[in-house]
Amino acid sequence: MTQSILFVCMGNICRSPTAEGVFRHLVDAAGRSEEFDIDSAGTIGYHQGDRADPRMRAAASSRGYSLDGRARRIEISDFDRFDLIVTMDEDNFRDVEQLNPGSRARVVRMCDYCEVHEVPEVPDPYYGGEKGFHTVIDILEDSCGNLLRQL
Repeated sequence: MTQSILFVCMGNICRSPTAEGVFRHLVDAAGRSEEFDIDSAGTIGYHQGDRADPRMRAAASSRGYSLDGRARRIEISDFDRFDLIVTMDEDNFRDVEQLNPGSRARVVRMCDYCEVHEVPEVPDPYYGGEKGFHTVIDILEDSCGNLLRQL
């Protein structure tokens, strides 16, 4: 049975596409790609159709991750399509919960799956320096690895 997972941040150009890329990489490395349907989205549509932020793509690429998707906004139909909707911060969690039409999808926080990092949220690196993009990847490697083990 396929498990469907949607990663969500605000604009779908930094954190959620990276979570998608890291999780997809881990799933592929574990030989479990047939078990999952993986995607990402944002709570706003401002960057609709754009590729991930070039700084995020560069940081991800330097660590072996490919961010190939295009930004999109979460849709009501996603609540029927996905089993698990994983949000990057508390604002994303609240926004997604407000959209939820009462579906079967479970809405969870990414950092609830962290084992090493003791952080409440995946920080938005958009307005920071290069180090912030690598910090996001560190947190996502930790949380995505544990998420995959739990599934």
